[in-house]
Amino acid sequence: MAVLDQIDWSLILLACATLGLAPFVPEPHIWEKLKMLVAGELTKPLDILDFLMHGAPFLVLAAKVVREATTAV
Repeated sequence: MAVLDQIDWSLILLACATLGLAPFVPEPHIWEKLKMLVAGELTKPLDILDFLMHGAPFLVLAAKVVREATTAV
């Protein structure tokens, strides 16, 4: 968990805004993959890898938020 403490908030937010949401037009890629997941169409290995790569910054952000919330108490 010490690794999460060393990662700066601005770096995580930048990763979410760039890697997590790119490409921006016509819609963010992570949003497209989430819609595919809900519809049950996320079956190809390349799509799954793409979903994991675009979702990774958001997972790190969520882990950092949880870590900050639990250590602040």
